[in-house]
Amino acid sequence: QVQLVESGGGLVQPGGSLRLSCAASGRRIFAFYTMGWYRQAPGKQRELLAVMTSGGSANYADSVKGRFTISRDNAKNTVSLQMNSLKPEDTAVYYCKGVLGRLDYWGQGTQVTVSS
Repeated sequence: QVQLVESGGGLVQPGGSLRLSCAASGRRIFAFYTMGWYRQAPGKQRELLAVMTSGGSANYADSVKGRFTISRDNAKNTVSLQMNSLKPEDTAVYYCKGVLGRLDYWGQGTQVTVSS
């Protein structure tokens, strides 16, 4: 059974940093066609932030380009999202998603709150 579990969320001040991790079980992380990070703020649609292919290529939404970095650790079987220069508008629940074949696997989400 494939499961994704996010961790690392919390409360951070504007301008601060957080590192989110998504741990995979049931499959090696590099077996996923793509791994991505999304977020959903209250009253808004879920938004794609960053995606990494199995080959290691990464793409970012304009809203986070230059501030967020997606990375993969094959040994730990995790995908991470390093978030710098956080803004109050980055407050949301953050999810990771893995695409394996024709199936999408989602984690349960982790709350990130940016506030002074």
